[in-house]
Amino acid sequence: QVQLVESGGGLVQAGGSLRLSCAASGSVFSINAMGWYRQAPGKQRELAATISGGGSTNYADSVKGRFTISRDNAKNTMYLQMNSLKPEDTAVYYCNADLWALGRGRGDYWGQGTQVTVSS
Repeated sequence: QVQLVESGGGLVQAGGSLRLSCAASGSVFSINAMGWYRQAPGKQRELAATISGGGSTNYADSVKGRFTISRDNAKNTMYLQMNSLKPEDTAVYYCNADLWALGRGRGDYWGQGTQVTVSS
């Protein structure tokens, strides 16, 4: 069984910073692309940032220049450093991974989400 567990969310004032983590555990063999998605109240889930197995990154225009995605392959962990936070960044942030699991093959996995709230 594979689990993705996010941590690091919370309440922060506008202009502040938070660092999210996503750790993959269980029968993980290898991880391809990973990404952070977010869903604000009443809105659809949207892409925030992705990172390939080789480290190439992609960002939504709304977070470009403020957020930085990274990963530590030795720890099967991905991070999202969020700076200059705005109230419109308030959302539940979800971790996603395209990975190979022992005995299960390749699949797409999601974490349970972590709440980020930015006050004005």
